[in-house]
Amino acid sequence: MGLEKGGMWRNWVGNQYCVSQFRATPETEAEVAELVHEANRRDLAVRVAGSGHSFTPVVGTNGLLLSLERLRGVQSVDKARRQITVAGGTRINEIGRTLKEHGLSLTNQGDIDSQAVAGAFTTGTHGTGITLGNLASSIAGMRLVTASGDVLDIDGTDLDLLHAAQVSVGSLGIISSLTLNVMDAYNLHERLWRDDFETCMERHDELAANHRHFGFFWCPVPESRHLYCLPDTSAVSSTSKTADVCEMKVMDITTAAPMESEFEKIAYSSEVYPIEYVPNFVELEYAVPLEHGKASIRAVRELMLTKHTNCIYPIEYRFTAGDPAWMSPFHKQDSITLSVSGGPGIDYWAFLKDVDTILRGYNSRPHWGKMHFLDTQDVTDLYPRADDFRQLRRSLDPKGRFLNDHLRMLLG
Repeated sequence: MGLEKGGMWRNWVGNQYCVSQFRATPETEAEVAELVHEANRRDLAVRVAGSGHSFTPVVGTNGLLLSLERLRGVQSVDKARRQITVAGGTRINEIGRTLKEHGLSLTNQGDIDSQAVAGAFTTGTHGTGITLGNLASSIAGMRLVTASGDVLDIDGTDLDLLHAAQVSVGSLGIISSLTLNVMDAYNLHERLWRDDFETCMERHDELAANHRHFGFFWCPVPESRHLYCLPDTSAVSSTSKTADVCEMKVMDITTAAPMESEFEKIAYSSEVYPIEYVPNFVELEYAVPLEHGKASIRAVRELMLTKHTNCIYPIEYRFTAGDPAWMSPFHKQDSITLSVSGGPGIDYWAFLKDVDTILRGYNSRPHWGKMHFLDTQDVTDLYPRADDFRQLRRSLDPKGRFLNDHLRMLLG
């Protein structure tokens, strides 16, 4: 297939954009390989745009920008092995619908389900659950179109290669398909309520240990919950406060029949995980070692109540188990994730930088698709296998075909 004239690309919230020289929308792995050969002939950098949900400059290129929106769909379902293979551009909600038909479920999900699977999984996206890994931890294999235009089939027999590729931010090659471990279908029982902050902190360990999924949003002012489209849980609140409160959520597997009320819901797993967001924010999110979770949110809460009082977007707080992926935010580290956001029309940069300073004190690592301030040395210091990853990346892509300035600084 030929190259098309490029143009402007923007991410979902509009804080990142690029103008590429060329673009293309391949429908098959063979077409992806053909496009990489053409990029080599023209000496073009190549990046892939998924659904555009990253807040960081991971997509941008002035060379060839690929979209995998036509390379999508569940390609195979192996119910006996509890594995599926999906094309790289498949949306997470498409996977959920197909799995339900086959009596299967994803082990965990985040709270957005319109992301492209290759981009979401390999940037470190996660859900919540103290015993559950991030989405990349379910990757059993993948097929990569490398910088030579050849296809590398990663099938899990070389665990180092698999763990390097699981969270690789598109820097090892173009992911044409992923093989994922899944599980038997299950329903989730979701319950919502409101606590004051100190009650939440007192129950923090208990709720994390006793529920498959637990997370909360801390809202500094009454208007905060509206910014993330959170429901009004005052009717099931343990406190009369409307400010400095935590909007709480637990989810547990259940055999009960489907139902839905204002603050409870029972339904198939992939119909419970996602919530609605209006793309009106720019988010920073770090994985904080679990033992520092409560201290980290206390410090950021104090920052928001005293120094940055115009920053009223909620803090989102979740749990994720450690995993072996080399560049995972959760590499061999059980963690909480703490995210903060800035809104349009507000100069939020100083706020995000102050949060970064606090969370660095706990040796926290960022979600690669969320705002952060890491440089080359930070990556080396925070990720024990960083230099191994860089060496592998150079062996697969010696000319840096799949890098841009942002990734060259971090992973080059």
